[in-house]
Amino acid sequence: MSLAVLHSRALSGMDAPEVVVEVHLANGLPSFTIVGLPEAEVKESKDRVRAALQTAQFEFPARRITVNLAPADLPKESGRYDLPIALGILAASGQIPTVPLAQYEFAGELALTGELRPIRGALAMTSSIMRDTVTKANQDVRQKRAFILPQTSAAEAALVRDAVIYPANTLLEVCAHLSGHTFLTQLAPTEVVTENTYPDFSEVKAQSMPKRALEIAAAGGHSVIMSGPPGTGKSMLASRFVGILPAMTDSEALESAAIQSLNGNYKLENWKRRPYRAPHHTASAVALVGGGGIPRPGEISLAHHGVLFLDELPEFDRKVLEVLREPLESGRITISRAARQADFPANFQLIAAMNPCPCGYLGHHNNKCRCTPDQVSRYRAKISGPLLDRIDLHIEVPALTEEELMSANVSEHSQSIRARVENARAKQLTRQGKSNHLLGTKEIEVYCQITEAGLTLLKMAIARLNLSARAYHRILKVARTICDLTDDTNIQPAHIAEAIQYRRHDI
Repeated sequence: MSLAVLHSRALSGMDAPEVVVEVHLANGLPSFTIVGLPEAEVKESKDRVRAALQTAQFEFPARRITVNLAPADLPKESGRYDLPIALGILAASGQIPTVPLAQYEFAGELALTGELRPIRGALAMTSSIMRDTVTKANQDVRQKRAFILPQTSAAEAALVRDAVIYPANTLLEVCAHLSGHTFLTQLAPTEVVTENTYPDFSEVKAQSMPKRALEIAAAGGHSVIMSGPPGTGKSMLASRFVGILPAMTDSEALESAAIQSLNGNYKLENWKRRPYRAPHHTASAVALVGGGGIPRPGEISLAHHGVLFLDELPEFDRKVLEVLREPLESGRITISRAARQADFPANFQLIAAMNPCPCGYLGHHNNKCRCTPDQVSRYRAKISGPLLDRIDLHIEVPALTEEELMSANVSEHSQSIRARVENARAKQLTRQGKSNHLLGTKEIEVYCQITEAGLTLLKMAIARLNLSARAYHRILKVARTICDLTDDTNIQPAHIAEAIQYRRHDI
């Protein structure tokens, strides 16, 4: 037969649409053509495939070879199509049977020796196979296909429940399996046991108020900005914050791992560990939100279901910081280009840190600051009001006195803080099915019930502090979280008062 049809996957944002690889052999002068909007690395697969087939002692047909990657309007990139193209040539030339091909999907980059090299996005592609299977099951279109992948990429793909994964090391192993000579062994579902090795909160001396604010942030999923002199523990607190967050669910872990897989740097030991991303202040807007000719996720998406820590916040370019506005509100980012569009999740917790002035010592007990009021104003103006308004908790991390620094008192451990956080988060999921920071306007009216005394206090705060509607809703959500950390059902005046004190806009 001079025609073979195989199936593979492309990557488009978080989706992995199906790609049909059609290989046709025709009479005429020998040639090798790939059509279907291939990028440069796909066009280069011609040389890799030819060398791999010849090295494996297969016959490379001296005929007119046409490879079509359908759909034709979907851009194809990376070397993952090497394996299906090579198998298609062998099947079309009659060197392997064509019947088994419909039962599998293939992806893998070929070395010149015929070995299979790892690919990025294996987890995202496997997730799409399972989604398509569920979607098409009611239509009785086809049964679930197995996925043949390079050995080094198969382990992460096996994290997807009920996926059928066959790892292979070489092109010859795949051909032997399809020919019925030596079968590949199906990979068992990957079971990963992770240990909690996060730094502990007990290592941070004193700073009880910032620790309390971070506990509230963890319980409700709120964003935080910390202000204080150098060396007061802002970075230490941020790096330990991820250790008090609730344990990841299976669906959260799978989403987070799929995004990491898109960049080709996912490690199995990070399974169910919340990501912690801390980009340098020289990062560009594209690095932060994602982009490129073929859109890839940025830092905010790589921090999905985890923490994005921005140290020295005013040192970031203002235009870079402004791109955080939309994802802080929506939890998603859409990257639009002239020819394509990609949608990535970005449900992250922002933890930001900054100094109170250019020299960093404004308000320090050593009185070293010599910054003028104008210098302080210009420094703080680097962060726009609309961005600050979207950050729920504004806290100060003061410098420690000699007595506090030399004290041998042991602070509370992360484990005990995490227990309270998980208890509060469980209340939220039982009550409304989501964490408090995700509540919409109508949901706030339903779930954030305030006592009469609390309502009176909130009205006074709105009038005196000139709070925006967004600030009003965020105070209610923070107060709801503070209430969840106690045994109270309705929001009390004390909860409102504590939430209001975290809306400092003078930092």
